[in-house]
Amino acid sequence: MPAYPREELERMVQHWLDENERCESLGDWKDLAQLYTEDATYGWNTGPNEDFMAVGRDEIRDIALGVEMEGLDGWNYPYKRVLIDDQQGEVIGLWKQIAHAKRPDGTPYQVAGIGGSWFRYGGNMQWSWQRDFFDFGNAAHLFLEMIKADVLSPGMKKRMEVAASGVPQPGHYRKGTAPVELW
Repeated sequence: MPAYPREELERMVQHWLDENERCESLGDWKDLAQLYTEDATYGWNTGPNEDFMAVGRDEIRDIALGVEMEGLDGWNYPYKRVLIDDQQGEVIGLWKQIAHAKRPDGTPYQVAGIGGSWFRYGGNMQWSWQRDFFDFGNAAHLFLEMIKADVLSPGMKKRMEVAASGVPQPGHYRKGTAPVELW
């Protein structure tokens, strides 16, 4: 893993944060795909038996930032901390997942725990890979709470119907079968 100048990584992180905020405001994250190398990979774990993995910029745009983010328009993912390792060329960003919907007491629906993204820089203001981590149990609990309160967006309701149908979803792999390992 090559070392990169600290200033370059700091510029990349700020560019990422700015673009992420812009895409959040649009409710469409697909433009972030330009910030990945052509052969980048992006994955996360979705429970004890399944991983998600997008391979290449097109899959990252179409599946990870497209299909997987459908129904999350209006959600915010504010970064609370960013740690930069210029010797490894890696970055960890810690974020929250906050829904646009509010509870009757006015507090937002928010996934408990810590969410984060681990990036490897590939030069030229692009990530060569990203791995997300979050508490899947807390996310599932929140979605159940939102279902009971009938505050899910129509897009998220549709996504949940598709997931419950049993039809294999693009980018989802049984543990140990993804084209690229998470770790």
